[in-house]
Amino acid sequence: MKLKLTIACLAVVAIASSCKEEEKEPEMALNYPETKKVDQTDTYFGTEVKDPYRWLEDDRSEETGSWVKEQNKLTQEYLGQIEYRDDIKERMTQLWNYEKIGAPFIEGDYAYFYKNDGLQNQYVLYRYEKDADPDTAEVFLDPNSFSEDGTISLGGMSFTKDGSRVAYSISEGGSDWRKIIVLDAASKEQIGDTIVDVKFSGISWRNNDGFYYSSYDKPDGSELSALTDQHNLYYHKLNTPQSADPVVFGNKTDQKYRYVGGGVTDDQKYLIISASTATNGGKMFVKPLEGNQKMITVLDNFDTNTGVVHNEGKKFWLVTDYNAPNRRIVSMDLDNPAPANWTDVIAEKENVLSPSTGGGYIFAEYMVDAVSKIEQYNYDGSLVREVELPGVGNVGGFGAKEDDETLYYSFTNYVTPGSTYLYDIENGTSSLYKTAQVEFDPSNYESKQVFYTSKDGTKIPMIISHKKGLELDGSNPTILYGYGGFNISLNPGFSVSRAAWMELGGIYAVANLRGGGEYGKKWHDAGTKMQKQNVFDDFIAAAEYLKKENYTSTEKLAIQGGSNGGLLVGATMTQQPDLAAVAIPQVGVLDMLRYNKFTSGAGWAYDYGTAEDDAEMFNYLKNYSPLHNVKEGTRYPATLVTTGDHDDRVVPAHSFKFAAELQDKQAGSNPTLIRIETDAGHGAGTPTSKIIELQSDIYSFALYNMGYKELPAASSM
Repeated sequence: MKLKLTIACLAVVAIASSCKEEEKEPEMALNYPETKKVDQTDTYFGTEVKDPYRWLEDDRSEETGSWVKEQNKLTQEYLGQIEYRDDIKERMTQLWNYEKIGAPFIEGDYAYFYKNDGLQNQYVLYRYEKDADPDTAEVFLDPNSFSEDGTISLGGMSFTKDGSRVAYSISEGGSDWRKIIVLDAASKEQIGDTIVDVKFSGISWRNNDGFYYSSYDKPDGSELSALTDQHNLYYHKLNTPQSADPVVFGNKTDQKYRYVGGGVTDDQKYLIISASTATNGGKMFVKPLEGNQKMITVLDNFDTNTGVVHNEGKKFWLVTDYNAPNRRIVSMDLDNPAPANWTDVIAEKENVLSPSTGGGYIFAEYMVDAVSKIEQYNYDGSLVREVELPGVGNVGGFGAKEDDETLYYSFTNYVTPGSTYLYDIENGTSSLYKTAQVEFDPSNYESKQVFYTSKDGTKIPMIISHKKGLELDGSNPTILYGYGGFNISLNPGFSVSRAAWMELGGIYAVANLRGGGEYGKKWHDAGTKMQKQNVFDDFIAAAEYLKKENYTSTEKLAIQGGSNGGLLVGATMTQQPDLAAVAIPQVGVLDMLRYNKFTSGAGWAYDYGTAEDDAEMFNYLKNYSPLHNVKEGTRYPATLVTTGDHDDRVVPAHSFKFAAELQDKQAGSNPTLIRIETDAGHGAGTPTSKIIELQSDIYSFALYNMGYKELPAASSM
């Protein structure tokens, strides 16, 4: 199939100038690779649904591999014609090239910290003797040495309580499957064998003898796409074979669990076990580790989310949304663990609570319209102080060991590069520890929160960031980003790629949609299952607000989101194709009838429901599923679908099939391309070099299809 691409005129004198598009002779003919169709039909509650690109779900077939190569070749040819693509990449690289240093943390006799010299693909872990000068630090672990191209990354890490041993996980090619390696911290020598086939797991030591970890039964078929449905908690004793590791919990003993986790309390006396069938809600158990005591059930249903904050012997402090949608902290006596016996320590408030502990105190972080507020409490629930923060934004950290006198926290927002602060726990004073020396001047930019009205009258917050003095005449290139799911909040934070977009004269807008966690469980639930349309309506209303207030126009607007946000973009562009000029669905959940057939997808049913639930749920999903709502003869936005060939969270088949449908049915001249990163997964651990290339390609594609033959005149590149 041949598609001829017409590009508008674009000698832009100033970003504020209007640009009238004139039809010209085609500059490039897009010859999409032939994508065969197969005769595959599924029947749901008497309704037949065709799936002609089912063959693209086979990630191990040579045919799929050839399709991927042909699609990538076309995409790179198209992007290669954009003259300023290299300029954007060069500037992005310059911005990225600054030293990034994390806060130190003490383990045993050493202080450890992460550092990236600037353009290293992975952060390096350094250490120095805790009473020595930090300038004496040596490399402890360098993930850049794991592979030449940086595609093997460091995952989780856990030290024994005395700091003498460390277990760390690695990911190869971005996969969620991990390996665990144990080192003697002093000598850096490996202890025992490498633990393999670990997935969705923490690492929690029991004394110095061994640790708990989680994994799935090995799936039949491709480990990158086959269903992983039975999660188990294991215990590994050092210097014994992995094959001897016993199942501590799971293994279909009472029912199948998709997510099982285990963590040992700081006093090493109890194992806390969480078990759930979906990404929201779970059971909770406590297993005493001394003597032959039975496991204690704290919660035996999937209705709430509860976790341990702290314990002193049999007295536990829990954070829970049980009878508290915005969460509260309660105390529990392990001899009487039922919720009816819990006592409020910090009662539920109007804002969502996320607690941590350190130095003998509870630090309660509250989210107030998506920005942070910190309150410090005693363990009896009495307020010590509200912590004075450096500004309005997002903080991270506020966790430390019980005997620490200081802790570190980070502060950032969309226009403020991240800084680390040292906090005196007793006095409540903060001092600047490190600030990022990025080549970006926050005083030239502004970030503003607005509230707009969604379709049903709900007020939705959105933060809009751009250069100061930008004229609001509707001509500004704008990216609208959203997520709206899984109780995940989009908090303000600086990133080099956003800085590069704003340098170009662009506006970056983030809408805090329903389905997220910004306003607690009610806000989350308002964007799930039969209410999922609320999320798309919120996003569409955000775009209309930006146009109504003259930040931008349809011709200068791109919509972007990843994972569940990729679903958001796919649903929005198929429901309202004329909303934006450009659509960027990244690693998206795009086939809503079959998402639960792959890897751990069945666990997303709390948010989505499944096509097998009942006829009503099937019809609801089918009516918004992006893959099933691409219409023949419709002019869709210029679309760049992105995914990774090792994405075993949201398998790339979602993106493959959606791109094939769009290429087959797109009317008009807008390009439909797919960019498939090799040796990359869902996003975590992606090498710096690949991140820079991806972001440069996205911005180049977006600007080019907004009509810019040259970089916008407002660009400071």
